[in-house]
Amino acid sequence: MSTENEGTAVPPAPSAPPVPVDSPAAAPQADAPRNRPAAADAAPPHAPSPATPSSGAPGSAPDSGWPPPPPPAGPAQPPAYGPHGADGPGGPGGAAPGAPWGTPYQQPQSPGPKRGRGGLLAGILVAALVAGGLGGGLGYTLARNDDSSGSTTVSASDSGGDFKRDPGTIAAVAAQALPSTVTIEAESSSGDGGTGTGFVFDTQGHIVTNNHVVADAVDGGKLTATFPSGKTYDAEVVGNAQGYDVAVIKLKNAPSGLKPLTLGNSDKVAVGDSTIAIGAPFGLSDTVTTGIISAKNRPVASSDGTGSQASYMSALQTDASINPGNSGGPLLDAKGNVIGINSAIQSAGNGLGGTSQSGSIGLGFAIPINQAKYVAQELIKNGKPVYAKIGASVSLEDGTDGAKITDTGAGGSDPVEAGGPADKAGLKPGDVITKLDDRVIDSGPTLIGEIWTHKPGDKVTITYERDGKTRTVELTLGSRVGDS
Repeated sequence: MSTENEGTAVPPAPSAPPVPVDSPAAAPQADAPRNRPAAADAAPPHAPSPATPSSGAPGSAPDSGWPPPPPPAGPAQPPAYGPHGADGPGGPGGAAPGAPWGTPYQQPQSPGPKRGRGGLLAGILVAALVAGGLGGGLGYTLARNDDSSGSTTVSASDSGGDFKRDPGTIAAVAAQALPSTVTIEAESSSGDGGTGTGFVFDTQGHIVTNNHVVADAVDGGKLTATFPSGKTYDAEVVGNAQGYDVAVIKLKNAPSGLKPLTLGNSDKVAVGDSTIAIGAPFGLSDTVTTGIISAKNRPVASSDGTGSQASYMSALQTDASINPGNSGGPLLDAKGNVIGINSAIQSAGNGLGGTSQSGSIGLGFAIPINQAKYVAQELIKNGKPVYAKIGASVSLEDGTDGAKITDTGAGGSDPVEAGGPADKAGLKPGDVITKLDDRVIDSGPTLIGEIWTHKPGDKVTITYERDGKTRTVELTLGSRVGDS
């Protein structure tokens, strides 16, 4: 995987303020950071292809007539918008057709897209240079106009030097947590792969992340983990759970002095609590974003589009900005405790209407850390995941009426496992499960996600409907080892 920064040449800064234009078209990006959309795949968004306006020959002074005189006074005219509305071509983002004054800005041609993350980085750098050019020009003009007042003495700031950040601030939490996060590069034997995130789980060098982050490297691939210090270590997959979307990797030749992140209690999280997410969105390592817990127990079914088994979670929902590449990274509370593993995002094109959008729209989902901790410990101990089960096949179709036990099981097996928990509790094909303990069940995936928040051996109360009557029964969850 190429990590070189490749970008476009920086055009000269404008010599006079240009007429605003629409944002330039996006250029495709070739890297594949890992974070997948809930219930659908999200293609990596495109990096902006910067364009720098020019209002004359390079180096020419601003025209003395700038800005042009306003149009003559007269009856107010409504703005002329283009075919895409107020924010489309012809709206405030661009010159309106028939505008009474000003010359429409002609966007210069930019080189074609290039491979790698450099397109995104180059866009950021060019934007910064353009802003710097405009700021410098305006500053020089103001200083020159005020020259008649004599020399100016600039006092040195007395607010520099050491700056102590109070415990509990976002900056303090980030400074403490960042050294224990890693950017993961996974590559298959065929060269396919992508970027994700993980965090230090123990002093032995175990790193917790998402299964879909490391899936390419499970069978003979290459895996590396890079700390914010720049030190990179080869790693290997200890165990992975497709259904939970959790994996554990271990650093080869792990350094001494590793500091595991403190694990919080996701059951105690409340809606409105502050959140801090750390990850590598679009390969931009060690990125910190903030938000709140928007909802709890959000049923999420997600898939990475490779045909692997779908994962189900009763997720923590957050509006902290999470993008492809944040997958596997920690979701922290205000004290720096890990409360979840960032795993999936909802995009505008997979269920909310509108066009496809692969970046953050404020709907991110994290696996609760209480569940992830149990899974990680099982993977370290046995190398395989252990799932709780009721021993019945349910329909995976979307719905709002509950989880219906099917008439036939997977592969023609019995829908209710003989001697299993559901069988012992008296459940039958056609029964519709509507609640698990106090959680409302609206579909099969929701039921699976709720069951997997428990451990084998836990006792749960099942509410179900049969022949129009509502019944309840208590059962003890069984176990299943492995993803098959």
